[in-house]
Amino acid sequence: MNIMSEKGIVFFPERYIEATPKDYGLESYEEVFFPAQDGTRLHGWFVHGPDERAVLLWFHGNAGNISHRLHNLKKLHDALKIPIFIFDYREYGLSQGEISKAGTFSDAHGAFRYLTSEKGFQKSSVLLFGRSLGTALAVDIASKEDCLGIILEAAFTSTDDMMQRYFPFFAPQPKSVVKYDSLSLIDKIKSPVLFIHGQFDQTIPVSMARRLLEKAPDPKKFYEIAGADHNDTYLVGGHEYFVVWQNFLNKCLSE
Repeated sequence: MNIMSEKGIVFFPERYIEATPKDYGLESYEEVFFPAQDGTRLHGWFVHGPDERAVLLWFHGNAGNISHRLHNLKKLHDALKIPIFIFDYREYGLSQGEISKAGTFSDAHGAFRYLTSEKGFQKSSVLLFGRSLGTALAVDIASKEDCLGIILEAAFTSTDDMMQRYFPFFAPQPKSVVKYDSLSLIDKIKSPVLFIHGQFDQTIPVSMARRLLEKAPDPKKFYEIAGADHNDTYLVGGHEYFVVWQNFLNKCLSE
């Protein structure tokens, strides 16, 4: 599958930034431009928080841009009190470049490097948060770096499994093609893992997350949100959703 065919099937980038953190009452934030691993210029927001024992690195899903995550971000920021760094992959929002799977890996590692080099956070203080497509990037980082912990929300096993689910008539991609394959990496993670998934997720079935759970090393936790679909987990989960986050963060900080 080439880049042109991936766009519209795997990636749905949007350029227009609809809002900023300030529009959601998050006054203390920085507009950030930083390089991906391959030098592509990326854009993000670093939202300050009073508790700097940890920092959240957010890998969003395959559609829209960071401005579409601000309602969720505000609620998480209020609950956790830690800084949050959210950024756009290439071709999303104000980030330059042309989207591709290989490019997203370069973007993810560039964001991690920005936090640990430019902002001066220890690798062991970085809490990775991947959502949907972003779970593959979070798993890739966590399989290579010792982080504080990793939260995987609406996680999928691999590109091949997703293609088989939606396009069963497509032939499997050759091994030389860059893929997302969390199932082959999840057992290499050394950090605590929290899985979050909607019970009725119609985009990524909860069974995929459970397959990852089986292979993930301890310590690990699975939080299935009754009645939730793919994009409404924090809304349907309500107060309990944020308590689960708080408890996981506190456990990571205490170990």
